[in-house]
Amino acid sequence: MAFALSLAAMPALADAPLFVLDQSQLPFDLGPGAPQNAPSRQSNSPNAAANSAASPANRSSAYGNSPSNPANEKRVIFTADGAVIGYYAQSDAGTLNLFDVAGKRVAYRPRGSKSLFSSDGRWCGTVAAADGGGFAFGVTRSCAGLF
Repeated sequence: MAFALSLAAMPALADAPLFVLDQSQLPFDLGPGAPQNAPSRQSNSPNAAANSAASPANRSSAYGNSPSNPANEKRVIFTADGAVIGYYAQSDAGTLNLFDVAGKRVAYRPRGSKSLFSSDGRWCGTVAAADGGGFAFGVTRSCAGLF
């Protein structure tokens, strides 16, 4: 599937650019200090039912999250140089899951938060609406390395 994603989705078709951000330059409401984005908030925890990696809704084995789902070829995550590094899919519970091209869950955005969190619950970045629809992912360097 990684090969299909890289062939089928060039940046002109993809809708989720990923860029490395400097957390200290973010406005307060986008960073981990804002109450709705705090890693310590229960609803942002990786142990919350809606965010849990153990939940079938967040696993790549669920068809909606699978790298073999053709719909995910239209939800690719790409870097500034055009490299496709993953895709995203939203669960019915509202959790936005980010997967690498092989289908490994890298990060999630809980419902009601503007922040991304790594699988172990560390603050990982922020999500913004992209021009023309979709998302843009601003992530820390350590989170970018997870892809």
